[in-house]
Amino acid sequence: MRRFCLALALIAFGGAASAQTKPSPGPTVGSADTKVRLKTLGYKDVHDLRPGLKPGEWQGRARQGNVEKSVTVSPKGGVVAR
Repeated sequence: MRRFCLALALIAFGGAASAQTKPSPGPTVGSADTKVRLKTLGYKDVHDLRPGLKPGEWQGRARQGNVEKSVTVSPKGGVVAR
């Protein structure tokens, strides 16, 4: 009976300890991921990529059709072209 209670107590405390661990941070998006995202959306000649003003944001230049535009890619993958 003692072993059973000891085993039960260890399981209970082990579960509580694992619940307190911090989740790992999400994957960071790099310039290569950003370039692939823009090419998937039909942009060509992606260049001058650099980190944006906000964390995880990227800015650069890309060609859409025959027009070169300034592009900003958000951490969630949204693209704004000007």
